[in-house]
Amino acid sequence: MAPLQPPKFKSRKSKQTARFVGANYKIGQDKTCLPKVGKIKIVGKRKLPTEPSSLTIIKDSANRYFASFVAEINPELLTKTNKSIGIDLGISTFAALSNGDKINAPKPLKNNLKKLAKFQRKFAKTEKGSKPREKRRLRIAKLS
Repeated sequence: MAPLQPPKFKSRKSKQTARFVGANYKIGQDKTCLPKVGKIKIVGKRKLPTEPSSLTIIKDSANRYFASFVAEINPELLTKTNKSIGIDLGISTFAALSNGDKINAPKPLKNNLKKLAKFQRKFAKTEKGSKPREKRRLRIAKLS
């Protein structure tokens, strides 16, 4: 028999989620009303095809909030054509098409590696538990 261990709690600095299902929430034009939270303004919302079956609020490590809706849709059938194209996913290029086009992969982290290294050096020199350390942790989380 293995010895009992204390429970592992989620870090407050990691990703947190909350799911609302059923009639727990109401969605308006630009606001969502959640129980025990209240009204929340939604920015950049697309029109939903049907009434959502659930709503998930996600808080990432950079203290940004996102809302994810689950809604059922009826997929549209495309018309059949005789045109086809082959796609080869690769390492040096993201995708190579059979018609000769090459698509490069987006590399946002590679563009910011020097800035990230500088932020991490400064972060390592701060005192644990301090306010400046938390500010620097947020800058690193937003960048990566």
